[in-house]
Amino acid sequence: MGRAGDGDPDRPGDVDLRHHGDVDAVPGLVDFAVNVRGEGPPRWLAARLTAQLATLGRYPSASAERAAREQVAARHGRDPEEVLLLSGGAEGFAMLPRLGSRLAALIHPSFTEPEWALRQAGIPVQQVLLPPPYRLAAAAVPDAADLVVLGNPTNPTSVLHPAADVLALRRDGRIVVVDEAFGDAVPGEPESLAGQSLPDVLVLRSLTKTFALAGLRCGYALGDPGVLARLQQGRAHWPLGSLQVEAIRACSEPEAVAWAEREAALIASERAAMLALLGAAGVEVVGPASAPFLLLRVPDADLVRKKLQDGGIAVRRCDTFPGLDPNHLRVAVRAADPAQTLVSALTEVLA
Repeated sequence: MGRAGDGDPDRPGDVDLRHHGDVDAVPGLVDFAVNVRGEGPPRWLAARLTAQLATLGRYPSASAERAAREQVAARHGRDPEEVLLLSGGAEGFAMLPRLGSRLAALIHPSFTEPEWALRQAGIPVQQVLLPPPYRLAAAAVPDAADLVVLGNPTNPTSVLHPAADVLALRRDGRIVVVDEAFGDAVPGEPESLAGQSLPDVLVLRSLTKTFALAGLRCGYALGDPGVLARLQQGRAHWPLGSLQVEAIRACSEPEAVAWAEREAALIASERAAMLALLGAAGVEVVGPASAPFLLLRVPDADLVRKKLQDGGIAVRRCDTFPGLDPNHLRVAVRAADPAQTLVSALTEVLA
């Protein structure tokens, strides 16, 4: 099923495509609305960035950018020419209109920034709405779509699609864009396409979630050099600052990848514990979940969200995601103590 792209490009179907969890996370609240791990980067990464402060009097160097691309390429078994450094994964979405699509298919429920960027550029968009349990096999993508965008694992459903189902979307003349912003939060990254060099698959990765770098904006794209060249048309000179380049390089080194793998295992453990708490409290979780967040189905979710906020807890509203009704909330996976705080508050509110 789908909906053609017409009307207000900011609010198709009265859905606010630019609402993100940071708006819900009011300072002073216990934050379950934003999917960033911790309040800042790990100490080893903070020290690495601090050591680079002395370089800020110089423009970012081509050699540093090349070294970062080489490190990302080595991390994924790719060629450096298949790597494009980004100011956060969101910059990659802003570049998508440069591919000149005649019809873009956006698979929902999913992160809405790609659709907003395409609509802003006047690209015709069709929403492909997946029914519960939001499996990709149910996607009725129009044959005419020459650009397909999806998330894996998907925000906000926490669904991890099999790589084979993603690859089944490929067609002659079509580019498939896979948002793997939370790919490094999945132990072993079993369904990632980041390591596959395919001419028609573009993978966008973010380093801001697991490494807690949301304020620095760090990410990269992996794809065919020709596709990456099209994405960069008209891009400003020095598009990334020195600290961003250094962070991307640091987070792609073997020790950092091993650190992220341990963090992914911790996320899986915390998620299992939260699922048990929510299940015992009778709260419905859309599952199975594979990402560092959970999609909850609760009656009158907006009222529940506001009551939680009054009690000092921020959760993500989900009525801004195409394909979700007003009875959904998204909560970040957190450690035992805050998780118990959330579940206790939910139990009280739902009672």
